[in-house]
Amino acid sequence: MNDCPVISCLGTSALLFDAGGVTTLAQQQRIWALSMAASGWKEIREAVPCLNNLLLFFSDTPPRQIDSLREKLLNEWNKNEYLQLEGKIVELRVDYGGEFGPRMEHVCEHTGLSVESVVELHSTPLYTVFGLGSHPGHCYLEGLDRRLTTPRRKVPILDNPLGSVAIGGSQTSVSASAGPSGWNQIGLTHKAFFDYTASPPALMRPGDKIRFCPEKVIR
Repeated sequence: MNDCPVISCLGTSALLFDAGGVTTLAQQQRIWALSMAASGWKEIREAVPCLNNLLLFFSDTPPRQIDSLREKLLNEWNKNEYLQLEGKIVELRVDYGGEFGPRMEHVCEHTGLSVESVVELHSTPLYTVFGLGSHPGHCYLEGLDRRLTTPRRKVPILDNPLGSVAIGGSQTSVSASAGPSGWNQIGLTHKAFFDYTASPPALMRPGDKIRFCPEKVIR
């Protein structure tokens, strides 16, 4: 695994800073610190932290040469500064299994755990929002018990519902909108994560935390 940052252009409007290495809370705190610093630079209109990377949108006048911006990013990164974000805690009521979690049986078969054990292990941690991405309002969460690690589906489904609580590899997530997904749905929640009429439109921000609270468990 590459431990050195990789900086690449995304067309002419943005730059992607990929930190490399292992995704941990400490690593993500460095991403958050870099995001805060870069947000104040004249070359940058917006800095968006995600999972072990940072997306930087250029200001109205894109730089003709980005070498100096690359150097600036690396110098800031090498300061090894960490930003601790203490956000809100959101508790989500979840219906697990059955029609609410059509892939629960698959997760149980893969892990060798019972439905009760999967629900207990999934609902015990307090998950940290590392970043937003994939689709509006979608959170990348850290904290899944490694015993629940389950590979993503080989063939994605097209009608994954809004509020789907799912496991994909070593992560868990909540779908902020309906659409295709290769993750394993084990439950469903009815909390809205994105509302374009609200300010801000996304419910969660980096540093916020989520706790899953079992409402129903269908075996």
